[in-house]
Amino acid sequence: MFDALFTVDGLVGLLTLTILELVLGIDNIVFISIIASRLPEKEQPRARNIGLMLAMIMRVALLFGITWVIGLKEPFFYLFEHGFSGRDVILIIGGLFLMYKSTTEIHKKVKGLEDGEDDKPEKIKKVNFTAIVLQIVLIDIVFSFDSVLTAVGLTDIIIVMILAVVISIVIMMIFAKKISGFINRNPAIKMLALSFLLMIGLMLVIEGINDPNVHIPKGYVYFGMGYALLVELLNMRSRRKNNDNGTGSH
Repeated sequence: MFDALFTVDGLVGLLTLTILELVLGIDNIVFISIIASRLPEKEQPRARNIGLMLAMIMRVALLFGITWVIGLKEPFFYLFEHGFSGRDVILIIGGLFLMYKSTTEIHKKVKGLEDGEDDKPEKIKKVNFTAIVLQIVLIDIVFSFDSVLTAVGLTDIIIVMILAVVISIVIMMIFAKKISGFINRNPAIKMLALSFLLMIGLMLVIEGINDPNVHIPKGYVYFGMGYALLVELLNMRSRRKNNDNGTGSH
């Protein structure tokens, strides 16, 4: 098994799959960061680490049950003559949940900004740690299926798939605190991230419906997200520069 890893195909597959796992994992880590921000600050790192560890365990477990995962692509019930597989149902439920959570978080954020009560410590402490972890687990399941099916499409070497998942999760755990802090320190970035998650939820639902006449190329969506993020980063830099110039002129 390990002999296949130390070949050109194995090493190229590992590098490619690790990069793709990191790209796919961005959605997951943004969701975890935003949901964990509802907890007291000292509990946030633990929630993020538990969420990412569970994501890794689920993905590795699904890789060992890859035959079962692939079998989930076969329709098991029909609605209006349209077949739905187990994977479709998981994507639809996960997408709807992600849309619901993104919408409610946006509502809380807007209401908090209007009422001047956003992120008050006494409101954060009321959030149950277990409830937050369960929400993370639910969305981890959805993203894990996407991750595993991507892995299967790229290589058939199981050790390469497992190593790619483990390496990508470890990298995400290293940078999770910085990403979370950056999102939470910048309200505009947090709102943008929530909008991204809302769009990703919609994409999951559309993918789950599996209508051959409706297809959204993920590359275009991720490009649009990256472009919007770049514009916001330039706006932040411009505002910071204007503030510095204004401070220096007095």
